[in-house]
Amino acid sequence: MTQHFDLLVRGGTVFDGTGAPGRLADVGVLGDRIAAIGDLAGATADTVVEAAGRAVAPGFIDVHTHDDRALLSNPDMAMKTSQGVTTVVVGNCGVSLSPLAIDRRPPPPLDLLGAEEWYRYPRMADYMAAVDAAPAAVNAACLVGHATLRVGAMDDLLRPATPAEINNMKERLAEGLAAGAIGMSTGLFYRPANAAPTEEIIALAELLEPAGAIYTTHMRDEGEGVMDSLHESFRIGREAGVRAIISHHKVIGTPNFGRSEETLALIEHTRTRQDIGLDCYPYVAASTVLDSSRLERCSRVMVTWSVKHPEVSGRDLSDIAAEWGISQLEAVDRLNPAGAIYFMMDEADVRRILSYPHTIVASDGLPHDSHPHPRLWGTFPRVLGHYSRDVGLFPLEEAVRRMTGLPAERFGLTGRGRLAVGAHADITVFDPATVIDSASFEKPATPAAGIDRVIVNGRAVWADGAPTGAHPGRLLRRQDLQAA
Repeated sequence: MTQHFDLLVRGGTVFDGTGAPGRLADVGVLGDRIAAIGDLAGATADTVVEAAGRAVAPGFIDVHTHDDRALLSNPDMAMKTSQGVTTVVVGNCGVSLSPLAIDRRPPPPLDLLGAEEWYRYPRMADYMAAVDAAPAAVNAACLVGHATLRVGAMDDLLRPATPAEINNMKERLAEGLAAGAIGMSTGLFYRPANAAPTEEIIALAELLEPAGAIYTTHMRDEGEGVMDSLHESFRIGREAGVRAIISHHKVIGTPNFGRSEETLALIEHTRTRQDIGLDCYPYVAASTVLDSSRLERCSRVMVTWSVKHPEVSGRDLSDIAAEWGISQLEAVDRLNPAGAIYFMMDEADVRRILSYPHTIVASDGLPHDSHPHPRLWGTFPRVLGHYSRDVGLFPLEEAVRRMTGLPAERFGLTGRGRLAVGAHADITVFDPATVIDSASFEKPATPAAGIDRVIVNGRAVWADGAPTGAHPGRLLRRQDLQAA
């Protein structure tokens, strides 16, 4: 009997997400699941994608995003689907859109997600219901942000939380976990959370282990104190009994160039003793809110947005200050609230961290910046085309694993990140010979080359160089993932 599928991806080289070499095979999809992989000659389908000469991979998983609001305000999610991403994890760096409702401008870095009108979800269940009601093109899993908890519980963020405030945060974190959040994130570098002692984080993280949830962290210090911050992060995971993920691992500032040898040695030593992980993005520049404390560590600073002076977005801070006839420190004060790109890492460290076999590829893109860091549009094709194909850091099958099977396993995203019979039909078809990032620091919102078709839950969301308009993404709740 002739097999018939809803969708048939025919004649491509399948990279299944495990790190195994590619093999010629067809992929048949029924509904939202992969129904067959192999030689499906003679099979028919409602839609056939001819993939000869193309790589067929699981949809890429971006575990470090700030897409909480973008899922609602920009549901096509073209900045992600255009580079092959089918699932995002939101709520990173201690910043989540919920659980929080406020009537004033949120403090940096919470304002990276939007002004007070976007902080209108007092419970995680409220935010998830909003995403359910208006699905996006991609799937999403949620972290509860520690800074968000602090802003909702405290009248003064520049001190440790009191026992009563910690209890308030515990109650709201527990609600988020009950609603389906996969874990909690911290951003201990940032002002709203920097005064929190390690014990405050452990007290909250203790709620994660019974739920089978994870802990992710933008560490307290990625410069001179990077080793102490790694030890603190591992202590939190160890004492709370949870997996600890180091977000966007890097070493910043010229005096620290080369120290990734030291940090990776500690990570490898610790990995054999407790459950940890890490992600990174493939660029020598970081991006976040505009902060004068970072200036001395940077060779260049580019302004990405400014509430008071939106006309300077995309320009170097040094040029703005010179034009205004003031110092760069004075320019920062005049521009804030604002965001920036900071050139502060060494290429050798970026390559070393990317080459470490347990490093997940993730973007840390900021979707609401007027002139965003190019990682928002270019991270995954940059690794596939530049670092894997052109530089040769690792073979294509390993690059795919870092974007699919590895993040799915580390973040508990069951049924995603693999091409296997029964798995969800999240599929990216790309040309391994031409795939490359097109986004630059000068023109950051530029779709990548070589991404042919992106499929989420069996439906195409990116094809022929544009969004299809389909929004088949789903909110991935932890309880459902654990039961799968």
